[in-house]
Parts: sequence; structure tokens; C-alpha cells
Amino acid sequence: MTTTTAPLSARPDTRSGERGSVLRRLLRRPAGAVSLSVLALIVLVAILAPWLSPYDPNEVILSQARALPSWEHPLGGDTTGRDVLSRLIWGAQITLWGAFVAILTSLVLGVPSGLAAGYYGGATDRIGTWISDGLQSVPGMVILLIVGANTGNDLTLLMITIGIFMAPGYFRLTRSTVLAVRGEMYVDAARVSGLTDLRIMARHVIRQVFAPLVIQSALTAGIAMGMQAGLQFLGIGGGTTPGWGAAMNEGFQVMRTDPLLLLWPSLALGISIAAFAVLGSTLGDVINAKTPVLSRRQRKAIEAENAARGSAPATTSTTGSISVAAVDSAVRLENLRVSYETPDGEVEVVHGITLDVAPGEVLGIVGESGSGKSQTVFSMLDLLPQSGYYTADAIWIGGEDVTTLSKRDRARLLGHEIGYIPQEPMTNLDPSYTIGYQLTEPLRAVHGMSRSEARERALAMLDRVGIVDPHRVMKSYPHELSGGMAQRVLIAGAIAGRPSVLVADEPTTALDVTVQAEVLELLRELQQEDQMALVIVTHNFGVVADICDRVVVMRSGSIVEIDDVGPIFAHPESDYTRELIAASLDGAASRVELDAEVGSGAGAELGSGAGAEPGSGAGAVPGVDAEPGSGAGAVPGPEPVSAGANKEGDV
Repeated sequence: MTTTTAPLSARPDTRSGERGSVLRRLLRRPAGAVSLSVLALIVLVAILAPWLSPYDPNEVILSQARALPSWEHPLGGDTTGRDVLSRLIWGAQITLWGAFVAILTSLVLGVPSGLAAGYYGGATDRIGTWISDGLQSVPGMVILLIVGANTGNDLTLLMITIGIFMAPGYFRLTRSTVLAVRGEMYVDAARVSGLTDLRIMARHVIRQVFAPLVIQSALTAGIAMGMQAGLQFLGIGGGTTPGWGAAMNEGFQVMRTDPLLLLWPSLALGISIAAFAVLGSTLGDVINAKTPVLSRRQRKAIEAENAARGSAPATTSTTGSISVAAVDSAVRLENLRVSYETPDGEVEVVHGITLDVAPGEVLGIVGESGSGKSQTVFSMLDLLPQSGYYTADAIWIGGEDVTTLSKRDRARLLGHEIGYIPQEPMTNLDPSYTIGYQLTEPLRAVHGMSRSEARERALAMLDRVGIVDPHRVMKSYPHELSGGMAQRVLIAGAIAGRPSVLVADEPTTALDVTVQAEVLELLRELQQEDQMALVIVTHNFGVVADICDRVVVMRSGSIVEIDDVGPIFAHPESDYTRELIAASLDGAASRVELDAEVGSGAGAELGSGAGAEPGSGAGAVPGVDAEPGSGAGAVPGPEPVSAGANKEGDV
């Protein structure tokens, strides 16, 4: 029943290509490419205005007053005979300069103050927040009119004033971002290493603010342009200034007789503001994306491209074995492959594995990080990210091949046939809602229970998983629970729907040893009580020995070995399996034993020195303790290890 694989050297490289720079990923999106191209064209026109403008923007040609578009004047003339195209070209320069001044002022004032307020907190934070709130309460238009009247309508000073009123937005954005990272461990490590606060903020903290600032600046630029045009529309900025707002004011006065004079500057301003808005929104999607997500169209295009250029063929062999008939199994995967389509080619991360779980059986999937354990589970749950997909000859759940079901019917299995316990409980509970709401909502939405029925079921499940005061926990938020209690809450939510299959993805991660033992004991009791099939993903062979009936050992996306727990521990056939078992330190020698061996110089094996426990003689597998005289855990021992034979302390 043991299954091994081909040499691992024959496996393809499963690492995807680089995600690329932000600019490259931005240009891959049509919205990003179009908006950036439009803005680049506007900036180029503004820079080359002296050479692109066919006429002086203030040159008056009386014969061209209100003239219609012609070859000599493509956009016609304004009310005084000035060339409209020339004034729009020069207006681009003035408009972009005004937006740049406003953004620069906001950055200079808002970012350093927000950085200091978020990092230091206390009085610095309170004073900065008071000033920010005070600026936001001041009527900006009144101040702008006063500044304009006392500076001779100096446009640069007016845009600086606008930048001052926009600074609170940058202050709050920077402050909130810094507050989220100032307590991180790498910041504390920098303090301990002796770095000054200024250096920590400049090197470690401000980097987290760059991405939000880029997005904010793109959106703010459009706002600044609109405010500048509004001031010019009101006549602030000088009559000879070829600004888009002034042109709109002039066109607005004659829009009944010459509507084109209002149309041209309105188009220029509208296209510019829209380009900045689209660019900011697209930048936000690109920068905040943790992993590249391909649309259906992109995936099909990449699939066709990969097929045309002949991507490296994936392995065709399968690994693993089955123990029961498909219709009698709780879960059965046949030739499962998980792949990701990337611009650099198709990447297969799980290479044709076959396994099954019988009703009432506990199957452990064990392997090092990156071995494909979680990808296998996510395929079973149909929860792969959008950039990945799986293929399989069949996936049986509850005696039914679910690969023939629709997406909606497949989703209905979750919460009914399959329960899922994720790893890291504190990150899988929504901090915005109470525990009671998060437990009762699926029962009402999925199982159709009434509010009272769902509450009674949730209370019963919390009590069953060992929560001492279920009523208090129901009213609590996730941050008010310990890690062990949060994990018990997730287990309660997973079993509330009475599933026939329970999938636990490293349920003891980030828990201390005592809590790990309690959680494993709870899972064992629940599984035996309801006769559920339990699939537990782990990298700890101590967990495997403590709770599992059978073991699947995975490496590099393939099954290296699959067998019952006893034979796996007593006679592992794969070198990799032996390495994993030996990697557990639970049975390692103590310092007293090591000192005794060094002093004696006898070269005896670990565990044979003074202080060794009874039954832990030579050949004992580290990580699997043995009861006195039982021989459990010894490789050459006469009796194989059975599920549950180990002590809870082995976890």
C-alpha cells in the first residue's frame, strides 16, 4: 500500500515568474495603460507648448473673433480673436503646474506631520490631529478669495493655499498607516539595534506609506485641477492667463451663440481629471494586489500563448493510492493536478496525486512548507485563487463525483458535507462582528435556521468544544479571545453544520504546546463522536502519530509515501519520510545526556545515556515517545504504532 515517486530531480521548476514592477503591471491593465497614455500626452503637450502652439496665446486677430474651426485655426477663435488651440495648449502647462504646486505643498506639510503623529503618538498625535481638524473646519473658498485679493490673483500662491487645505488628507492617511506598523516586530528590532527614531521613520516606516501616497496624489491631482479651474472660472487668476477655467468662463457667457468655446476647455479639463481618477483607482488595485489575478480573458489568452509556444509539459505520472471504493469513500481525489497560468508559462504545483479517506477515518497530509498540502485541500474545497485552477479525473465527496456539478452546486457542499478549520484563528475571524454573529450567520443563511435555532445551535457547539462561558463568548469580539479560544470557536463553526468531512489545515499553528494537545484531543473526540472523516494538514509528525489512522507524505507537489501510521513509523520506505520523522525534537536527548556522552566518550546513540526513559533504547524514532516496555516508536520494534498511542505531550 506504500507508494513512492520518481526521483525529485525530474520535477519541473514550480516557481512562477517575477510579478514585475508596478509600472509593468499597471500597463498590463487597459484602464491603466489608457489613463497613463492620456496623461503622458497632456504632460508632453504642456512641456512642448512653446513649440506646439501655432500662435501666441494672447495674440489678438480681430478677424478671428468667434471664428469657426478652420485649417489655420483648428479650434477657431475666442470672443476677442485669440486662437483657441494655442490657449488650450498653454492652459495645459498652467493647469498641470497648479496641480503640481498643490500636491507638493500637501506632501510637504501632511506627510512629515502625519509620520511624527503616528510614530510618537501622545501629545504629538493630539496636537497634529487638532490642527488637521481645525484646517478642515475653515471655509476654504473664503480664504482663497482673501488670498487672491491681497496677492494680485497670483495663481501659484492660490495653489499653495489649496495645498494647505488638502494637507489634512495626507496627514490622516500617513498617520493611520504609521499607526498600523509602528508596533510591528521589525520596528521594535530596529529600536533595539540602536537606530534613532528619525532613521527608523526614514528607512523602515515611511516605506509603508509610499503606495497609499501615490494613489492619493493621483486622485488629488484631479481635484486640484478642478479647484484651479473653478477659481479661474470665477475670474481669479488674471484676464490674460490662458487657463482652462478662464476659457470655460468666456465660453459660458456666449454658450447660446458659440457653444464650441465652452466645449473645448470642458473636454480638456474633463479628460484630464478622468485620467487622473482612473489612474489612481487602477494604481490602488495594482499596488494592493498580493498576488497577480488573471481575468477569464487574460487566462484564455495566456493559455493560447503557452500552447502556441509549447510550454514545458507537466508530469503525466500519478502518485498515491486508494483504499476503498469511490462510492464508499468520504473523499477521493483521482489524478489531481493544480496549475497556475502565468505570463511566463504554465506552472504545475501539484502533480497528479491520488488519495482517499474512508468515513470515520483520520487522514494526515504531512510535508514541508511548499509541498502542495494546502493546494490539495483548497482544490478539494474549490477555493483556489483566481490565478490558479485544478484538473482531476474525479473528485468524490460523500460518494458523488463533484467535478460534474456546477459552481453553485459545488459551493452548497461547503457547510453541509464539508467543514473547514483554517490555520491562524485570529486572522480568520472578522474583527468587525461578534463571535455570536459569525457563528449564527452561516446557520441561518446556509441551513435556513431561525434566529433562535441558530443561537441555540451555536451555544451548544461552543459548549461542546469546551468553552467555559458560551454566553459571554457569543457577545465577545475576536480580539477579546485568546488564541486557543479562537481556535475552538473556529472548530465550533466548522462542526455546527454537522458535516461528514472535516478538513483541518494546520489547526495547531501558532498555539503553544498545551493548547495544541487540547485542540488535538478535542478533534479526536469530535471525530469519534460523529464518525466524521477528518483530513488534517500538518508538518508535524507528532500530530500524525497522535491522531491519524493513515498518513500521506507529500513533497514538491507529489505523494512520496502513503500508508497506515504504524508501518510509516516502524518501516518508512522513503528517505524523505525518515528525515521528517527524525526532524521532530520531542525525543531528542537532554543536556544531561549530551554531557554524559561527551564525558564518557563512548559514542553511544542519543537516548542510551543517563536519564533515558524506560523503553527509549537505541533506534527509537525521535518525536515518538514510548510507554515503558511497549516498544512503541522503536523502528525495529515488534508492534507498529497505532493511532492515539502517543502521549499528548508529543504534539
